[in-house]
Amino acid sequence: VLPLVLAMVLSEVAGGRMDARQLAMLGVLAAVGTILRPLSAGTAGFELIFFILILAGRVYGAGFGFALGAITLFTSALITSGVGPWLPYQMLSAGFVGLFAGLLPRATGKAEIWLLAGYGMVSAFAYGWVMDFSFWPFGIGSGTPISFDPNIGPLENLHRFVLYNIATSMGWNLGRALTNAALIALVGPSLLRLLRRSARRAEFTAAFDEPAVHDSR
Repeated sequence: VLPLVLAMVLSEVAGGRMDARQLAMLGVLAAVGTILRPLSAGTAGFELIFFILILAGRVYGAGFGFALGAITLFTSALITSGVGPWLPYQMLSAGFVGLFAGLLPRATGKAEIWLLAGYGMVSAFAYGWVMDFSFWPFGIGSGTPISFDPNIGPLENLHRFVLYNIATSMGWNLGRALTNAALIALVGPSLLRLLRRSARRAEFTAAFDEPAVHDSR
């Protein structure tokens, strides 16, 4: 996953969509997310990093959002002892949360906040479903009404997965969704202004001195 993230960043730089200032902001926001994740610890779905991925992806673009999500999950896993076979799935899933935030349609003012809050709720459930699906076929064994069975059809397995998700993860997904929506509604407007101010590219123009006027008198 890390080579994929590096390739994404290099592509953004080569395409002129990311400059030195945005690379520095990528590091700063990843560090902020790394610090915030142990503070929330995901208790009851209360997680403080996803709203940052959404707002940053909205301002800086899809590539930046993907890189930020993957890097934040990787670095935070190192300090929370969260490294395991689930980590690549977490990195990719969080990366796509930031990526799709950069692809949302244009909106301004309160409409933009509503759009981002709604996306925060949808992406919270999508993240939980993808993470559940990554280990569900292997995680609970066989022989239960909610376990994966290779001998039945895909629709029946999908029905079992929905039951499994409701029984084990729905509360966490709902908590994550409400946290995203609440944080985006509360701090989204001010944080968007701050990020957009830092995203403005410096523009330099040559200064020409006016020719001196010679007095012929």
